[in-house]
Amino acid sequence: MPDHDKLRQALRELEPASRGDLVAQWRRLYRTEPPRYASINFMRHAIGYVLQERALGGLPDSMRRELLALAKGTRSVPTQGQVRIKPGTKLLREWGGKTYEVLATDKGFVWDGKTYRSLSGIAFAITGAKWSGQRFFGLKQRGGRDEPA
Repeated sequence: MPDHDKLRQALRELEPASRGDLVAQWRRLYRTEPPRYASINFMRHAIGYVLQERALGGLPDSMRRELLALAKGTRSVPTQGQVRIKPGTKLLREWGGKTYEVLATDKGFVWDGKTYRSLSGIAFAITGAKWSGQRFFGLKQRGGRDEPA
């Protein structure tokens, strides 16, 4: 039986497995006791992940490092569709006949000597209107409307 077929079968067998069966599989795969209040559904998913990881390969080292940084709180999670801006990047925007320059740092965005947590805060400070900061600075395509959000 090819590895993919074995994996599919092993994953199918998790669905009707009893709590005792899942605890035994957890101990075998993780070499530890499951969390004290782990639900059957949680154990099925966690065991299924390990089975897939062993059969198909795990995450690349770069992704593991990024996930660890997220877990430690040393890196923020971009929202869906958000552009990741590296520290040191300068953003320029002309508005009302004046050019505005913003510097991305590891702590946020600096404009006019003040650090902002988001580009939207700067866009509001400049225009007085609620804009998507990424849209205001031209990092994101319009959602169909030309005016601020």
